[in-house]
Amino acid sequence: MGYDSFDIYATEYDSWFIENSNVLESEVKLVASCLHDAGDVLSIGCGSGLFEKIIAEKYGIIIKQGIEPSAAMAEIATKRGMEVTIATGEDADYGTEKYDTVLFNGCPCYMQDLGLALSKAYNSLRKGGKVVVIDVPKESAYGLIYNLALAVGTWDHPLLDGCRPNMPYPIELVKQANWRTTDEKIELLKKAGFRNLEFSQTLTAAPCYSHEQVEEPCEGYQKGSYVAITAYK
Repeated sequence: MGYDSFDIYATEYDSWFIENSNVLESEVKLVASCLHDAGDVLSIGCGSGLFEKIIAEKYGIIIKQGIEPSAAMAEIATKRGMEVTIATGEDADYGTEKYDTVLFNGCPCYMQDLGLALSKAYNSLRKGGKVVVIDVPKESAYGLIYNLALAVGTWDHPLLDGCRPNMPYPIELVKQANWRTTDEKIELLKKAGFRNLEFSQTLTAAPCYSHEQVEEPCEGYQKGSYVAITAYK
């Protein structure tokens, strides 16, 4: 998969999140809730480091190390104080028993071989460490509407009138994604050796209403459009 769209739309990516401030804050709250006692963290697909910057400022959770395939995104993250290796999650060297937490926030849908990345994450964790996998489930309301937009090739289609998000995710980035079901990710985690899975979620409102207020994360995965799976080595 190419990452040209992320190079081209790096600034727009940040702008989209910042303009969708309630959606951003709901997602940040979910990520932060999974990072208590996180220790040394490696962020896979860290993008521009926007989430890491906000989590450091609001929650005092520092994430210094990142891996990101888009050079333009990595450049922004570096300016925000992160040390970023430019590589895909599948190709990068995570090291062995170096980290307490490996975070995959919003990037699994852009990985061709998520299983390989999770195996690398497992090897890079110290005993008792955890992986946090956060993404839009294929079966969720957002997953379904993203796939509809992908199928018709645009957000400007009559089938999406009245139900598209207030400010839709750029269609160029939607076209690069491959959303997986929660069950698929559970199986990949177990196959990589992870155990004791925990689930939390946010964005439980319909996509056209999710911008209206900030949500607190809640347990489970059956109703949220942004779901976190935490699993342990």
